[in-house]
Amino acid sequence: MEFTYEKSRIFLTDAEGAVIAEITFPIEDGVAVIDHTFVDGSLRGQGVAGKLVTAAANAVRACGLKVRPTCSYAAKWFADRPEQQDLLV
Repeated sequence: MEFTYEKSRIFLTDAEGAVIAEITFPIEDGVAVIDHTFVDGSLRGQGVAGKLVTAAANAVRACGLKVRPTCSYAAKWFADRPEQQDLLV
């Protein structure tokens, strides 16, 4: 599974090019706002959502930014990982 990285977006497509997993994190006032996580039903139960949030957290950290998770999945992911708390605003 290889994600495609764009500014403020990480996603996965199927063989036909349809988006089957995605996380978006637009930058607002110097903070990456994780506002959307999507995983197609065909991928559920495989940890893809967690891999997306991990990838986004790593990308944000590499840019020296902070995170505000407004997506419920991302908020819970950060709440469950004390080692990632330094990224939160």
